[in-house]
Amino acid sequence: MPYRRHQKARTVSCTVLRVDDLEVNVTRKTMRNMYLRVKPLTGKIEVSAPARMSDAKIAAFVRERQDWIERQRKAMAEKAVSPSFEWTDERKQSAQAGINVQLPALLERWELVIGRKPTHITLRLMTSRWGSCTPATGRIRLNLQLGLMEPRFLEYVLVHEMTHLWASGHGAEFQRRMDMYLPNWRTLRRDLNRELVW
Repeated sequence: MPYRRHQKARTVSCTVLRVDDLEVNVTRKTMRNMYLRVKPLTGKIEVSAPARMSDAKIAAFVRERQDWIERQRKAMAEKAVSPSFEWTDERKQSAQAGINVQLPALLERWELVIGRKPTHITLRLMTSRWGSCTPATGRIRLNLQLGLMEPRFLEYVLVHEMTHLWASGHGAEFQRRMDMYLPNWRTLRRDLNRELVW
């Protein structure tokens, strides 16, 4: 079946959902998948969900990710009170866990869409880039910092690097594929590059 170009999601409703002791801002949209984010600075939890998704399914989605939510909030709190960020073993483990918990679902989705899959994914600290890919070997490297950031950034970088499995540079073919896979990729790139690199 041919891949259909993504349509811009339209907001249907906005509500607040209590999940145990968490307050979750839920925005229902004309979309297929759920997305969760913890807002920088405030630590507020936001979920974008399909228009007809039940509260029970959204609550279950949030509960499954409670450990990740707490790690994000903790990392944000530490960042807020400390002007200098130091990569401790605990932070590295937290960032690695944050990426590893998201990767399986992301790979399952995007391997089908892109039609290629990496042979190996390595997580490492990088000071000048968010990810890299060696098309000849299919190896992808992701910046460990992505594990402490909003999930949308990890998804963008993964799709970006997986697209290099088709197009090694950033020319017309790469841009054509990125426009097809993630129509808002330029906005994501801009927002990501505004983030602090520790």
